[in-house]
Amino acid sequence: MTEKVKNVIKPKRSFMDWMIENALIMVIILMVIYTAYSANNFLSFHNLKNILANVSVRFIIALGISGPLITRGTDLSAGRIVGITAVVTAVFLQRPDASSGIMYPAIAGSPIIVALLAALAVGLFFGCINGLVISKLYVPPFIATLGTQIAIYGLNMILSKNAPIGSLNQDFTKFGALGFRVGEIQIPYLTFIALTMGIFMYILYRYTVYGKQMYAIGGNELAAEVSGVNTSRSKLTIYCLAGLLYALAGFLLTAKTGSAAVTAGTGYELEAIAAATIGGVSTAGGVGSVTGILIGVLVFELLKTCLQFLGITPEMTNVFQGIVIVAAVALDIRKTMRKK
Repeated sequence: MTEKVKNVIKPKRSFMDWMIENALIMVIILMVIYTAYSANNFLSFHNLKNILANVSVRFIIALGISGPLITRGTDLSAGRIVGITAVVTAVFLQRPDASSGIMYPAIAGSPIIVALLAALAVGLFFGCINGLVISKLYVPPFIATLGTQIAIYGLNMILSKNAPIGSLNQDFTKFGALGFRVGEIQIPYLTFIALTMGIFMYILYRYTVYGKQMYAIGGNELAAEVSGVNTSRSKLTIYCLAGLLYALAGFLLTAKTGSAAVTAGTGYELEAIAAATIGGVSTAGGVGSVTGILIGVLVFELLKTCLQFLGITPEMTNVFQGIVIVAAVALDIRKTMRKK
């Protein structure tokens, strides 16, 4: 009898509800269709390659931030960790014969693998700092990662000496610019790395104890603790892994742009949160998938590209992105409230 009553009072999901919850994606799809029709070069192979390269870096960042979001946290330091690891990569890979002046002669001209390991170490360090402050000191993720964000920005200003760092290892920058050719399309090497990380995270989230504990914490942290999950250790691991992913993104961003500066990664954390939310990662915790994150990142990147091709100024592009971020979170909250 109770089950029947529950079935009667449970609100059904109408077509209008579905339309509202997916409004952002539908609007952006319509914008893509309009832009493809009105702008001749939008569907060019060169532009598609650029979109893939941009999506690759953003996808890795969104993968990193998905763990904190699924566990009802956040990570406002993501963009700054990307920025400082991009600068670390650049100072190690500056050519010794750089005409613009070598930032740190003692380490300039290092092997690419050394630069990668240095970037990963820095990302892991800051990820662990976030995880320890959140899991051991019980500081709310918003405050903890905001503090880390500000501190990292200051450290990056010191490290970069407030100057752009260029004249990097040519093999490294070629790697960021080239890719595998499939017919007329060149698929960037960055895309293959991003897809590899996506497959790894898919397996990690779906088939391992790590993933099960992460979703359990996001669904109900107290219940997860009662069932034997070490929530403190799990959160620490989640933020450490996030730091590693941001570092990889910073390394690849430097390869893609051929330089680095203190401004690298600015605002990337907000884009990643919006993209993940569009892709179905709930800010209420316990929900999210790697495939959804990829879709969200692709949709958000297409939005920015469309605005650029439609002649929208950078200032107004920021306005539109801000609206999308707020709308994505608002729609996610609406969806969560309907389920309660």
